[in-house]
Amino acid sequence: MKTIDSINFNTKRALIRVDFNVPLNAKFEVTDDTRIRAAIPTIQKIINDGGSVVLMSHLGRPKDGFVEKYSLKHTITTIEKLLGTTVQFAPDCEGTEALRMANNLKAGEVLLVENLRFHTQEEKGDVQFASQLALLGNVYVNDAFGTAHRAHASTTIIAQCFDAENKCFGYVMASEIANADKLLKNNKKPFVAIVGGAKVSDKILIIENLLNNVNTLIIGGGMAYTFFKAMGHNIGTSLCEMDKLELAKSIIEKAKDKNVKLLLPIDHIVADGFSNDANTQVALTEAMPNGMMGLDIGPLTQKLYAQEIANAKTILWNGPMGVFEMEKFQYGTKAVALAVAKATANGAYSLIGGGDSVAAINKYELANQVSYVSTGGGALLEYIEGKTLPGIAAIGLN
Repeated sequence: MKTIDSINFNTKRALIRVDFNVPLNAKFEVTDDTRIRAAIPTIQKIINDGGSVVLMSHLGRPKDGFVEKYSLKHTITTIEKLLGTTVQFAPDCEGTEALRMANNLKAGEVLLVENLRFHTQEEKGDVQFASQLALLGNVYVNDAFGTAHRAHASTTIIAQCFDAENKCFGYVMASEIANADKLLKNNKKPFVAIVGGAKVSDKILIIENLLNNVNTLIIGGGMAYTFFKAMGHNIGTSLCEMDKLELAKSIIEKAKDKNVKLLLPIDHIVADGFSNDANTQVALTEAMPNGMMGLDIGPLTQKLYAQEIANAKTILWNGPMGVFEMEKFQYGTKAVALAVAKATANGAYSLIGGGDSVAAINKYELANQVSYVSTGGGALLEYIEGKTLPGIAAIGLN
Protein backbone atom coordinates (compact mmCIF):
# COMPACT_ATOMS: atom_id res chain seq x y z
CA MET A 1 0.00 0.00 0.00
CA LYS A 2 1.18 3.52 -0.74
CA THR A 3 1.86 5.52 2.40
CA ILE A 4 3.25 8.98 3.10
CA ASP A 5 6.71 7.40 3.34
CA SER A 6 6.70 7.18 -0.48
CA ILE A 7 6.34 10.95 -0.89
CA ASN A 8 8.68 13.84 -0.09
CA PHE A 9 6.35 16.64 0.99
CA ASN A 10 8.91 19.44 0.61
CA THR A 11 7.02 22.49 -0.77
CA LYS A 12 3.82 20.41 -0.96
CA ARG A 13 0.54 21.11 0.82
CA ALA A 14 -0.99 17.93 2.21
CA LEU A 15 -4.74 17.75 2.63
CA ILE A 16 -5.21 15.14 5.35
CA ARG A 17 -8.54 13.51 6.16
CA VAL A 18 -8.13 12.79 9.88
CA ASP A 19 -10.60 11.32 12.35
CA PHE A 20 -10.94 13.93 15.08
CA ASN A 21 -14.41 12.73 16.06
CA VAL A 22 -13.53 12.92 19.74
CA PRO A 23 -15.68 13.21 22.88
CA LEU A 24 -16.13 16.65 24.44
CA ASN A 25 -17.40 17.53 27.91
CA ALA A 26 -19.87 20.28 28.83
CA LYS A 27 -17.06 22.84 28.62
CA PHE A 28 -16.21 21.65 25.08
CA GLU A 29 -12.94 20.15 26.28
CA VAL A 30 -11.57 16.96 24.68
CA THR A 31 -11.96 14.12 27.17
CA ASP A 32 -10.23 11.39 25.13
CA ASP A 33 -7.44 12.46 22.77
CA THR A 34 -6.68 8.94 21.43
CA ARG A 35 -7.65 9.72 17.84
CA ILE A 36 -5.85 13.05 17.74
CA ARG A 37 -2.74 11.53 19.30
CA ALA A 38 -2.79 8.75 16.68
CA ALA A 39 -2.68 11.27 13.81
CA ILE A 40 0.29 13.28 15.12
CA PRO A 41 3.08 11.16 13.51
CA THR A 42 1.50 11.60 10.07
CA ILE A 43 1.30 15.38 10.50
CA GLN A 44 4.84 15.57 11.85
CA LYS A 45 6.28 13.58 8.94
CA ILE A 46 4.87 16.09 6.45
CA ILE A 47 6.04 19.08 8.47
CA ASN A 48 9.52 17.57 8.87
CA ASP A 49 9.71 17.10 5.09
CA GLY A 50 9.14 20.83 4.64
CA GLY A 51 5.48 20.65 3.71
CA SER A 52 2.36 22.35 5.05
CA VAL A 53 -0.79 20.67 6.30
CA VAL A 54 -4.55 21.18 5.96
CA LEU A 55 -6.58 19.01 8.33
CA MET A 56 -10.22 18.11 7.72
CA SER A 57 -12.51 15.96 9.83
CA HIS A 58 -16.06 15.47 11.05
CA LEU A 59 -17.21 15.73 14.65
CA GLY A 60 -20.48 14.30 15.89
CA ARG A 61 -23.66 14.11 13.86
CA PRO A 62 -24.93 17.63 13.19
CA LYS A 63 -28.12 17.75 11.13
CA ASP A 64 -28.61 21.30 9.94
CA GLY A 65 -25.42 23.28 9.45
CA PHE A 66 -23.36 24.83 12.23
CA VAL A 67 -23.84 23.53 15.78
CA GLU A 68 -21.55 25.01 18.45
CA LYS A 69 -20.93 21.76 20.30
CA TYR A 70 -19.76 20.10 17.09
CA SER A 71 -17.29 22.80 16.04
CA LEU A 72 -13.78 21.49 15.47
CA LYS A 73 -12.37 24.70 16.95
CA HIS A 74 -12.82 22.99 20.33
CA THR A 75 -10.07 20.50 19.39
CA ILE A 76 -7.42 23.11 18.59
CA THR A 77 -5.96 23.36 22.11
CA THR A 78 -5.45 19.60 22.23
CA ILE A 79 -3.96 19.44 18.73
CA GLU A 80 -1.53 22.27 19.49
CA LYS A 81 -0.48 20.63 22.75
CA LEU A 82 0.22 17.27 21.10
CA LEU A 83 1.77 18.71 17.94
CA GLY A 84 3.81 21.41 19.63
CA THR A 85 2.91 24.10 17.11
CA THR A 86 0.23 26.71 16.40
CA VAL A 87 -2.83 25.54 14.47
CA GLN A 88 -4.76 27.99 12.31
CA PHE A 89 -8.52 27.59 11.94
CA ALA A 90 -10.83 28.22 8.98
CA PRO A 91 -14.48 28.83 9.90
CA ASP A 92 -15.63 26.68 6.98
CA CYS A 93 -14.20 23.69 5.12
CA GLU A 94 -14.86 25.14 1.66
CA GLY A 95 -15.19 28.54 0.06
CA THR A 96 -12.94 31.54 -0.53
CA GLU A 97 -11.74 32.03 3.07
CA ALA A 98 -10.68 28.42 3.58
CA LEU A 99 -8.97 28.40 0.18
CA ARG A 100 -7.21 31.71 0.89
CA MET A 101 -5.89 30.42 4.21
CA ALA A 102 -4.74 27.17 2.63
CA ASN A 103 -2.95 28.95 -0.22
CA ASN A 104 -1.14 31.22 2.24
CA LEU A 105 0.29 28.37 4.33
CA LYS A 106 4.06 28.33 4.64
CA ALA A 107 6.25 25.27 5.17
CA GLY A 108 5.63 23.79 8.63
CA GLU A 109 2.26 25.51 9.13
CA VAL A 110 -0.98 23.73 9.95
CA LEU A 111 -4.57 24.70 9.13
CA LEU A 112 -7.67 23.00 10.54
CA VAL A 113 -10.91 23.56 8.64
CA GLU A 114 -14.39 23.44 10.16
CA ASN A 115 -16.51 20.29 10.55
CA LEU A 116 -17.18 18.62 7.20
CA ARG A 117 -20.62 17.46 8.31
CA PHE A 118 -21.88 21.01 8.63
CA HIS A 119 -22.45 20.42 4.91
CA THR A 120 -24.96 17.71 3.99
CA GLN A 121 -22.99 17.07 0.79
CA GLU A 122 -20.27 15.35 2.84
CA GLU A 123 -22.31 12.30 3.79
CA LYS A 124 -24.04 12.24 0.40
CA GLY A 125 -20.67 11.79 -1.31
CA ASP A 126 -21.29 14.87 -3.45
CA VAL A 127 -18.78 15.17 -6.31
CA GLN A 128 -18.90 18.97 -6.51
CA PHE A 129 -18.30 19.29 -2.75
CA ALA A 130 -15.39 16.84 -2.98
CA SER A 131 -13.84 18.86 -5.81
CA GLN A 132 -14.06 22.03 -3.69
CA LEU A 133 -12.32 20.28 -0.78
CA ALA A 134 -9.62 19.01 -3.14
CA LEU A 135 -8.58 22.60 -3.90
CA LEU A 136 -7.22 22.90 -0.34
CA GLY A 137 -4.19 20.68 -1.03
CA ASN A 138 -2.04 19.26 -3.82
CA VAL A 139 -1.53 15.87 -2.14
CA TYR A 140 -4.40 13.93 -0.54
CA VAL A 141 -3.67 11.81 2.52
CA ASN A 142 -6.37 9.58 4.00
CA ASP A 143 -5.57 8.85 7.63
CA ALA A 144 -9.13 8.39 8.90
CA PHE A 145 -9.61 4.65 9.28
CA GLY A 146 -12.65 5.24 11.48
CA THR A 147 -14.57 6.57 8.46
CA ALA A 148 -13.07 4.30 5.80
CA HIS A 149 -16.30 2.31 5.59
CA ARG A 150 -18.23 5.38 4.45
CA ALA A 151 -18.29 6.55 0.83
CA HIS A 152 -18.34 10.19 1.89
CA ALA A 153 -17.01 13.13 -0.09
CA SER A 154 -13.86 13.60 2.02
CA THR A 155 -13.03 9.90 2.47
CA THR A 156 -13.71 8.37 -0.92
CA ILE A 157 -15.01 10.69 -3.67
CA ILE A 158 -12.21 13.21 -3.20
CA ALA A 159 -9.58 10.64 -4.19
CA GLN A 160 -10.84 10.94 -7.78
CA CYS A 161 -9.52 14.51 -7.83
CA PHE A 162 -5.88 13.44 -7.35
CA ASP A 163 -3.68 11.36 -9.61
CA ALA A 164 -2.04 8.19 -8.32
CA GLU A 165 1.21 10.00 -7.51
CA ASN A 166 -0.50 12.48 -5.22
CA LYS A 167 -2.71 10.37 -2.96
CA CYS A 168 -1.72 7.96 -0.23
CA PHE A 169 -2.48 6.59 3.22
CA GLY A 170 -1.24 8.07 6.47
CA TYR A 171 0.32 6.09 9.30
CA VAL A 172 -2.96 5.47 11.13
CA MET A 173 -4.56 3.88 8.07
CA ALA A 174 -1.46 1.83 7.32
CA SER A 175 -1.20 0.62 10.90
CA GLU A 176 -4.91 -0.24 11.16
CA ILE A 177 -4.84 -2.30 7.97
CA ALA A 178 -1.58 -4.05 8.89
CA ASN A 179 -2.91 -5.00 12.33
CA ALA A 180 -6.27 -6.19 11.01
CA ASP A 181 -4.46 -8.29 8.40
CA LYS A 182 -2.20 -9.72 11.08
CA LEU A 183 -5.31 -10.79 12.94
CA LEU A 184 -7.09 -12.28 9.94
CA LYS A 185 -4.33 -13.53 7.65
CA ASN A 186 -1.21 -14.07 9.73
CA ASN A 187 -2.55 -15.12 13.11
CA LYS A 188 -0.96 -17.65 15.40
CA LYS A 189 -3.06 -20.33 17.05
CA PRO A 190 -4.86 -20.64 19.39
CA PHE A 191 -6.90 -17.67 18.18
CA VAL A 192 -9.47 -16.48 20.74
CA ALA A 193 -12.14 -13.92 19.85
CA ILE A 194 -14.10 -12.22 22.63
CA VAL A 195 -17.34 -10.70 21.39
CA GLY A 196 -19.68 -8.77 23.68
CA GLY A 197 -22.25 -6.05 23.52
CA ALA A 198 -26.01 -5.87 23.63
CA LYS A 199 -27.27 -7.39 20.41
CA VAL A 200 -26.51 -10.47 18.32
CA SER A 201 -27.82 -8.60 15.29
CA ASP A 202 -25.02 -6.04 15.58
CA LYS A 203 -22.35 -8.73 15.55
CA ILE A 204 -23.72 -11.49 13.32
CA LEU A 205 -21.47 -10.83 10.32
CA ILE A 206 -18.30 -10.53 12.37
CA ILE A 207 -19.18 -13.71 14.30
CA GLU A 208 -19.82 -15.68 11.11
CA ASN A 209 -16.53 -14.55 9.59
CA LEU A 210 -14.61 -15.23 12.80
CA LEU A 211 -15.93 -18.79 12.91
CA ASN A 212 -13.72 -19.42 9.86
CA ASN A 213 -10.63 -18.23 11.72
CA VAL A 214 -10.83 -18.72 15.47
CA ASN A 215 -10.33 -21.68 17.78
CA THR A 216 -12.46 -20.21 20.56
CA LEU A 217 -15.34 -17.74 20.47
CA ILE A 218 -16.18 -16.16 23.83
CA ILE A 219 -19.57 -14.49 24.12
CA GLY A 220 -20.52 -11.91 26.76
CA GLY A 221 -22.80 -8.95 27.30
CA GLY A 222 -26.52 -8.69 26.69
CA MET A 223 -26.27 -10.69 23.46
CA ALA A 224 -25.57 -13.84 25.48
CA TYR A 225 -29.21 -14.00 26.63
CA THR A 226 -30.50 -14.39 23.10
CA PHE A 227 -28.32 -17.52 22.89
CA PHE A 228 -29.63 -18.79 26.22
CA LYS A 229 -33.23 -18.21 25.19
CA ALA A 230 -32.55 -20.12 21.97
CA MET A 231 -31.16 -22.98 24.07
CA GLY A 232 -34.31 -23.10 26.16
CA HIS A 233 -33.00 -21.45 29.33
CA ASN A 234 -34.99 -19.08 31.52
CA ILE A 235 -33.43 -15.62 31.22
CA GLY A 236 -35.66 -13.66 33.58
CA THR A 237 -36.07 -10.11 32.30
CA SER A 238 -32.69 -10.07 30.54
CA LEU A 239 -32.28 -8.41 27.16
CA CYS A 240 -33.30 -10.73 24.33
CA GLU A 241 -33.84 -10.38 20.59
CA MET A 242 -36.77 -12.71 20.11
CA ASP A 243 -36.55 -12.46 16.34
CA LYS A 244 -32.92 -13.66 16.41
CA LEU A 245 -33.37 -16.99 18.20
CA GLU A 246 -32.96 -19.05 15.04
CA LEU A 247 -29.89 -17.01 14.18
CA ALA A 248 -28.39 -17.80 17.58
CA LYS A 249 -29.13 -21.49 17.07
CA SER A 250 -27.43 -21.42 13.66
CA ILE A 251 -24.29 -19.84 15.19
CA ILE A 252 -24.18 -22.61 17.81
CA GLU A 253 -24.45 -25.24 15.05
CA LYS A 254 -21.83 -23.55 12.84
CA ALA A 255 -19.41 -23.44 15.75
CA LYS A 256 -19.88 -27.19 16.24
CA ASP A 257 -19.47 -27.89 12.52
CA LYS A 258 -16.25 -25.87 12.37
CA ASN A 259 -14.93 -27.33 15.63
CA VAL A 260 -14.85 -23.89 17.27
CA LYS A 261 -15.15 -23.86 21.06
CA LEU A 262 -18.09 -21.59 21.90
CA LEU A 263 -18.01 -20.27 25.45
CA LEU A 264 -21.07 -18.68 27.04
CA PRO A 265 -21.37 -17.39 30.62
CA ILE A 266 -21.95 -20.03 33.28
CA ASP A 267 -22.95 -17.52 35.96
CA HIS A 268 -24.19 -13.94 36.02
CA ILE A 269 -24.57 -10.82 38.09
CA VAL A 270 -28.33 -10.29 37.99
CA ALA A 271 -30.28 -7.26 39.17
CA ASP A 272 -33.89 -6.30 39.78
CA GLY A 273 -33.48 -3.16 37.67
CA PHE A 274 -31.22 -1.46 35.15
CA SER A 275 -29.53 0.72 37.74
CA ASN A 276 -26.37 0.89 39.78
CA ASP A 277 -28.64 1.06 42.84
CA ALA A 278 -30.51 -2.14 41.98
CA ASN A 279 -30.46 -5.21 44.21
CA THR A 280 -28.04 -7.78 42.85
CA GLN A 281 -27.05 -11.41 43.29
CA VAL A 282 -25.02 -14.10 41.54
CA ALA A 283 -27.03 -16.66 39.58
CA LEU A 284 -26.03 -19.74 37.60
CA THR A 285 -27.23 -19.98 34.00
CA GLU A 286 -29.48 -22.91 34.95
CA ALA A 287 -31.02 -20.98 37.85
CA MET A 288 -31.78 -17.49 36.57
CA PRO A 289 -34.40 -15.96 38.86
CA ASN A 290 -37.64 -14.59 37.45
CA GLY A 291 -37.98 -10.83 37.58
CA MET A 292 -34.21 -10.20 37.36
CA MET A 293 -31.91 -9.37 34.48
CA GLY A 294 -28.31 -10.33 33.74
CA LEU A 295 -26.07 -7.24 33.62
CA ASP A 296 -22.59 -8.79 33.90
CA ILE A 297 -20.80 -12.12 33.80
CA GLY A 298 -20.29 -13.75 37.20
CA PRO A 299 -17.08 -14.74 39.05
CA LEU A 300 -17.01 -18.33 37.73
CA THR A 301 -17.31 -17.06 34.16
CA GLN A 302 -14.60 -14.48 34.77
CA LYS A 303 -12.26 -17.28 35.82
CA LEU A 304 -13.29 -19.53 32.90
CA TYR A 305 -12.76 -16.78 30.33
CA ALA A 306 -9.43 -15.69 31.85
CA GLN A 307 -8.13 -19.29 31.65
CA GLU A 308 -9.10 -19.53 27.97
CA ILE A 309 -7.54 -16.15 27.16
CA ALA A 310 -4.32 -17.14 28.98
CA ASN A 311 -3.76 -19.95 26.43
CA ALA A 312 -4.25 -17.73 23.38
CA LYS A 313 -1.58 -16.64 20.92
CA THR A 314 -3.91 -14.28 19.05
CA ILE A 315 -6.75 -12.30 20.67
CA LEU A 316 -9.49 -10.08 19.29
CA TRP A 317 -11.69 -8.27 21.80
CA ASN A 318 -14.81 -6.50 20.62
CA GLY A 319 -17.53 -5.54 23.07
CA PRO A 320 -17.92 -5.45 26.87
CA MET A 321 -19.05 -8.32 29.10
CA GLY A 322 -21.65 -6.24 30.91
CA VAL A 323 -22.85 -2.74 31.67
CA PHE A 324 -19.32 -1.69 32.64
CA GLU A 325 -20.29 1.99 32.83
CA MET A 326 -22.01 1.15 36.12
CA GLU A 327 -19.77 0.34 39.09
CA LYS A 328 -21.65 -2.82 40.12
CA PHE A 329 -21.51 -4.36 36.65
CA GLN A 330 -17.97 -3.52 35.52
CA TYR A 331 -16.06 -6.45 36.99
CA GLY A 332 -16.58 -8.93 34.15
CA THR A 333 -15.28 -6.46 31.58
CA LYS A 334 -12.39 -5.52 33.87
CA ALA A 335 -11.47 -9.20 34.37
CA VAL A 336 -11.36 -9.74 30.61
CA ALA A 337 -9.27 -6.59 30.11
CA LEU A 338 -6.76 -7.75 32.72
CA ALA A 339 -6.66 -11.25 31.21
CA VAL A 340 -5.96 -9.87 27.73
CA ALA A 341 -3.16 -7.66 29.10
CA LYS A 342 -1.64 -10.61 30.96
CA ALA A 343 -1.76 -12.83 27.88
CA THR A 344 -0.13 -10.07 25.84
CA ALA A 345 2.68 -9.83 28.39
CA ASN A 346 3.17 -13.56 27.92
CA GLY A 347 3.61 -13.21 24.16
CA ALA A 348 0.11 -13.15 22.66
CA TYR A 349 -0.89 -10.67 19.97
CA SER A 350 -3.99 -8.72 21.04
CA LEU A 351 -6.17 -6.32 19.08
CA ILE A 352 -8.83 -4.24 20.83
CA GLY A 353 -11.50 -2.96 18.46
CA GLY A 354 -14.89 -1.33 18.79
CA GLY A 355 -15.79 1.78 20.77
CA ASP A 356 -16.85 0.15 24.02
CA SER A 357 -13.86 -2.19 24.18
CA VAL A 358 -11.54 0.74 23.57
CA ALA A 359 -13.34 2.75 26.25
CA ALA A 360 -12.92 -0.16 28.66
CA ILE A 361 -9.23 -0.71 27.95
CA ASN A 362 -8.67 3.02 28.48
CA LYS A 363 -10.81 3.07 31.64
CA TYR A 364 -8.61 0.43 33.23
CA GLU A 365 -5.43 2.13 31.89
CA LEU A 366 -4.32 -0.97 29.99
CA ALA A 367 -3.97 0.48 26.47
CA ASN A 368 -0.17 0.27 26.70
CA GLN A 369 -0.37 -3.36 27.80
CA VAL A 370 -2.09 -4.74 24.69
CA SER A 371 -0.67 -5.06 21.18
CA TYR A 372 -2.95 -2.68 19.31
CA VAL A 373 -5.96 -0.50 20.06
CA SER A 374 -7.95 0.29 16.91
CA THR A 375 -9.26 3.82 16.35
CA GLY A 376 -11.97 2.56 14.00
CA GLY A 377 -15.06 0.89 15.44
CA GLY A 378 -17.43 0.26 12.55
CA ALA A 379 -14.65 0.33 9.96
CA LEU A 380 -12.67 -2.37 11.77
CA LEU A 381 -15.74 -4.58 12.14
CA GLU A 382 -16.59 -4.28 8.46
CA TYR A 383 -12.98 -5.06 7.50
CA ILE A 384 -13.04 -8.16 9.72
CA GLU A 385 -16.40 -9.08 8.20
CA GLY A 386 -14.59 -9.25 4.88
CA LYS A 387 -16.16 -6.17 3.31
CA THR A 388 -14.34 -3.82 0.95
CA LEU A 389 -14.03 -0.40 2.59
CA PRO A 390 -14.62 2.43 0.08
CA GLY A 391 -12.11 4.74 1.76
CA ILE A 392 -9.39 2.14 1.22
CA ALA A 393 -10.51 1.09 -2.26
CA ALA A 394 -10.41 4.74 -3.41
CA ILE A 395 -6.62 4.74 -3.04
CA GLY A 396 -5.96 1.02 -3.30
CA LEU A 397 -3.81 -1.39 -1.33
CA ASN A 398 -1.47 -2.17 -4.24
